[in-house]
This record gives sequence, C-alpha cells and structure tokens, in this order.
Amino acid sequence: MSKKRKWDDDYVRYWFTCTTEVDGTQRPQCVLCNSVFSNADLRPSKLSDHFNRQHGGIGGHDLNSLKHVPTPSDQSETLKAFGVASQEDTLLQASYQFAYLCAKEKNPHTIAEKLVKPCALEIAQIVLGPDAQKKLQQVSLSDDVIHSRIDEMSQDILQQVLEDIKASPLKVGIQLAETTDMDDCSQLMAFVRYIKEREIVEEFLFCEPLQLTVKGKAVFNLFRDFFLKHKIALDVCGSVCTDGASSILGENSEFVSCMKKEVPHIVITHCLLNPHELVTKTLPTKLRDALFTVVRVINFIKGRAPNHRLFQAFFEEIGIEYSVLLFHTEMRWLSRGQILTHIFEMYEEINQFLHHQSSNLVDGFENKEFKIHLAYLADLFKHLNELSASMQRTGMNTVSAREKLSAFVRKFPFWLKRIEKRNFTNFPFLEEIVVSDNEAICIAAEITVHLQQLSNFFHGYFSVGDLDEASKWILDPFLFNLDFVDDGYLMKNDLAELRASGQILMEFETMKLEDFWCAQFTVFPSLAKTALKILIPFATTYLCELGFSSLLHFKTKSRSYVTMSDDIRVAISKKVPRFSDIIEQKLQLQKSL
Repeated sequence: MSKKRKWDDDYVRYWFTCTTEVDGTQRPQCVLCNSVFSNADLRPSKLSDHFNRQHGGIGGHDLNSLKHVPTPSDQSETLKAFGVASQEDTLLQASYQFAYLCAKEKNPHTIAEKLVKPCALEIAQIVLGPDAQKKLQQVSLSDDVIHSRIDEMSQDILQQVLEDIKASPLKVGIQLAETTDMDDCSQLMAFVRYIKEREIVEEFLFCEPLQLTVKGKAVFNLFRDFFLKHKIALDVCGSVCTDGASSILGENSEFVSCMKKEVPHIVITHCLLNPHELVTKTLPTKLRDALFTVVRVINFIKGRAPNHRLFQAFFEEIGIEYSVLLFHTEMRWLSRGQILTHIFEMYEEINQFLHHQSSNLVDGFENKEFKIHLAYLADLFKHLNELSASMQRTGMNTVSAREKLSAFVRKFPFWLKRIEKRNFTNFPFLEEIVVSDNEAICIAAEITVHLQQLSNFFHGYFSVGDLDEASKWILDPFLFNLDFVDDGYLMKNDLAELRASGQILMEFETMKLEDFWCAQFTVFPSLAKTALKILIPFATTYLCELGFSSLLHFKTKSRSYVTMSDDIRVAISKKVPRFSDIIEQKLQLQKSL
C-alpha cells in the first residue's frame, strides 16, 4: 500500500488548498480552477507543473510573481488574503453556525448528532451526490462539540456586553429576579440596561444557581461576585429592579441593605407587574374565600391525573369542546386573570363534574354568593391583566409604567360612582349574573370597600404619581412650560436653546423618547444625562419572566444536568457571536498544540 502524502502549508504558493476525505486522506485542490487531484499529486513538482501549464499565462499568474507575495505560516490567513476560505475554516464555521441555531431554538445538544446530521447526509447523498456527502461528513456535530461551541459563543457574547457596560457613559440599570426550577434549585437571573452609541440597550447578564441558601445576603454575594470576577466595579450600577420573595429581594431584605451599603447612590425599585398580588392581599374575607375555593377546585382537577383525564372525558361526553385549565400559581401573575375567566366561563360544566365525582367542593362551588364573588374577581383580574399586558414589553421605563398605574387608579372613583348606582358596566361578568336588588346591594358594598382599600394600597405600594412639574420637560421639552423651572436652574438655558431648534423638534417627533435623549448627548450633555438617569432604570422584571420561560426548555427531566447560563445567553441575547474571531482563535489554538 502506497504511503499517504501530507499537506504542507508552503503549497499555497502554487495556489492550492487542501481537502480532507472521510478516511483522513488529504488531496490538493486548485484555488483558481477548483480541480481536485489525488493524494499522490500532493508534492511540489506536480502542483508547480499544474500551475505553469494551466494558469501560467493568464493574468500574470506566474510562480515567480507569487514568490513576492508574503506567505504567512498560517494557511488559513494566506487563503483569506487570496479571497478564499480554507476548508478547515468552512468546517468550523458550519459547526458553530449549527450550534448557534441549536441554542437559539432551545434544542438539546444531541439533536445534531442523532437527527440533523444523519438527515443532512442522506439529503446530500440523494440530491447532491457522494462528494457533497463526504464534505458534510467532516462537519463536527457531536454532543460535546455542540456544548463546547455554545460555551465559546456565550463567552464571546458576554465579553461584548461587559465591554458595552464599561463603555456606557452613564450608570447601568439592573433587573434581578429569582425563581425555582424543576429540581427545586433556586436560579437568579439578571438583565442589564445601558447606553451604547445613540440608543438604550437591554441585554441578558447572567443566570446562576444559588447553591446553599436562598437569602438576601446570598443573592448579594452572587451578584457582587459576578462583577468582581469580570473586574467591573459594583458602583457601575445606578439602579436595581427586583422581584421575588420579600425576604430575599424585598425592600427590607439583606440584599437591599447590602447593596445600599456597597453602593450608597443606588436606586432600588420593586417590579411594578405585581398588582395581582396586591389585590389578593387586600381581598375581604368572603372574596378571599372564593379565590381559595377556585384554587382548591383547580388542584382537584389538575393535581390528580385520573381526575384530569376524567374531566376531559366528561367534556367530550356532554359534547362541549374541552378547554385546558391553567395551573394556579402563587408566584406568577401571568395567568391568574385567565384562570378566573376560564373557571367562570366553564362554571356549569365544572359544577356538573364535581357532582359527578361526589366532591366535597360542590357545596361551596355551586353557592350563588360564590358565583357572584367569582364574577367580580374574574372581572377585576381581567382589568389587572390588561394593565400588566400594557407594561409587558421591552424598553418599559419607570415613567411610562407609573403613568399607566396612575391612569388605572384614576378609574376607581368612576367605578365607585357607578357601583353606588348599582351600575356594574365595568364588571361585565358580574353584570351578567346579578339579577336581584338584594344581590346588587350586598356585592356593591363589598366592592366599594375593596376598591377604596385597593386604591390606598396602590398609592402606598407603587408610589403612584407623575414626575414633579419641574422635571416634566423630560417627557416633552417642547410643550413644557419653562415657568415651572426656577431661574437658578442651570439647564434652563439649555432647554430654551433646545426648544428653538426645528431640526431637534423633528427628531423628537420621530424618535422614541429614550433614543431622542441619547441623540442629544453630544449637543446637550447635561439635559441628556438628567433625562436618561430617569429613563434607564427598569420598571418591571418582564425580561426575567421571559427568561424563566426559556429556562423551562433547558431545565427538563432529560436535561437537568445542563449548565444553563451559557445556553440561555446564546438563546435570548440580542448580540450575535463574533464568529470570525472565535474561529480564528480556535485555529490558532489548534496550531499551537
């Protein structure tokens, strides 16, 4: 058997690159005409002969002229200079691109080796032929390789974010929330908001497990250690918006006290997406009992597999389309209103099912007073869902969020006036079932007490209110009345100058508020900094809630071993890995080994 010849980087002088077969055999390929030769031709005399015979007289491509071209020791760099990527480059690029898509779609790492690559090889064999199949076979897509690629891309994305944080002209805003995964492991997730060039950017920061204890001090230590590890001072944080148990991330938690001790200037706010929790805490006894009855009914149906199957079969038997009940959850506000709406709309069918199962929940559930209370709760939580939905978006700032809360609370007096007149227009489910005057009088009294108490709690808990008059220029510097600004206010001159510019007015009318003030950084830095200090802090932990939804895809029974931070970062980050830099570093590392 003849000896296999090896590729030498010096062969690029003859305008050849190397292709590698499945069995490891190396074959030369001409860059100019794409001709592929046998391994036996992998020697200077053969390559030189092809170059001189086929390309020596075309466009001055002679061997002597090429000798004046610097020949780097790295083959891939030489080929890039010729405008051609080496096969090793393309194989790595394909591997990284697939790993990127795998993470973006939240798929298990094994899907490449077990499904995608076999399918691709079959398709290539049928459609493109055996040569294409051999090339695809060389793309490395094993479980370990995909895992490694995702880790490398995650670190590159993280490095980009850290560079942006260090370069931000103002202190950054942090969004922080804690949840428990399927393994009962507490996970802490953080997002960051900062200024990059002419816009405010929101990015994933980290998702790390709280290893030993779930306390405010442990959360602070993990948060601080992340910044220390990456050599960033903690005082780069200007604000932190938290969500979770009050003992862990609440206003009086150790986390807050430690943060304020470490960073005295920091502003700590609580997520404004928790009105459902506040409503629950302010419910009068009868309304609270009605809510707990709903929870027990759902747990009876959904908490036991046989009951759940019987419930579905019961719906089919009575000829009604089955509607999936949502699980009740104390910690998540996302589905509470939908649960109550579903229960009210399916009231008669659920009541029949409870009778059919001889459940002891029947007595409380079929009570007319309970149904009236259920209708009110379904209506109220539906209003709260609409309020929450209006704040569930990226870019939501504290000013906009508080305006929405303020507008919601201002509806209460109108609702109360209508209720005093037994007018339940704002509560359509309730209006549908209240028929007698006695029923109307009783529920009107309960609603009045609850809404008054709820209004007071909203004002205290969320500090509902607009910006003070002297700061409203942030929202609209052109319509703002300058008389509200003290003559000693140094930025009053800047405001007057800004208002005189027609071009800036056009920018204000066409740009988002945050982007507008970012654009004024070079012209009116003092105004821009003052405005952006108000607009940068997070108002909600909505991004963390979205991140926790992604967590469900990564942390499953079959994937519970996965270290999730890297996968989640690649999946939900807006940044794209710098593939060329990653591949270049990979090739250099391989060459040094």
